[in-house]
Amino acid sequence: MLDLSQRVALVTGASRGIGRAIAVRLATQGATVVAAARGDHAGETSSAIVAGGGRAEPIALDVTDHAAIEQAVAGVVERHGRLDILVSNAGITRDQLLLRMKRDDWDTVLDTNLTAAFTLAQSALKPMLRQRGGRIVAVSSVVGQMGNAGQANYAASKAGLIGFCKSLAREVASRQITVNVVAPGLIDTDMTRALTGGTKGDWSAQIPLGRLGTPADVAAAVCFLASDEASYITGHVLAVNGGMYT
Repeated sequence: MLDLSQRVALVTGASRGIGRAIAVRLATQGATVVAAARGDHAGETSSAIVAGGGRAEPIALDVTDHAAIEQAVAGVVERHGRLDILVSNAGITRDQLLLRMKRDDWDTVLDTNLTAAFTLAQSALKPMLRQRGGRIVAVSSVVGQMGNAGQANYAASKAGLIGFCKSLAREVASRQITVNVVAPGLIDTDMTRALTGGTKGDWSAQIPLGRLGTPADVAAAVCFLASDEASYITGHVLAVNGGMYT
């Protein structure tokens, strides 16, 4: 069993789906989890962790507010004395064919999915460098690797995360800070449940394992990369896609 006791983790987009599963899994392995989401939406995740005997606190965080990110990270360090694990999971979609895509939909997706990860990492590196250690994990997507019609903005943001993390991994490896990416495939979440039957069937047919993934599948991968067992892994993209893209 992975041991994350004495570790402090910050997880964005922790109110539901993959983010909530990650927060719960990290807490189950012993980490103190700061669950971040817009408004008070992370409260339920935090309460569930505490009810299960774990340690967690919710914070309100809009990841497009870059000053708020800096304040949130500083607050985590002030309250808990350290920050060991950062999971950049918050993300949105604004799907549309490129010829019809509004500039605002492009900017909003890139700001939420990619620029926020930059600001979070930049803020988290300050305590991690002082500690001479840390784990940064970004949640990308199979779409960032293979592309998908109607998702040029989303694919660009998720592909950008991969390049960003590979570059950052080289910058901070000498300080024992690892930076990795988890790239989920089609995962059974609220977002995929909203797909129409035909679209969902088309995607599902591309999965050799013959099933959609679960948030727990992704959470297990993130938890591994956040652990000491993954101390010699950095700059890596771990695909959790059932063989959908290799």
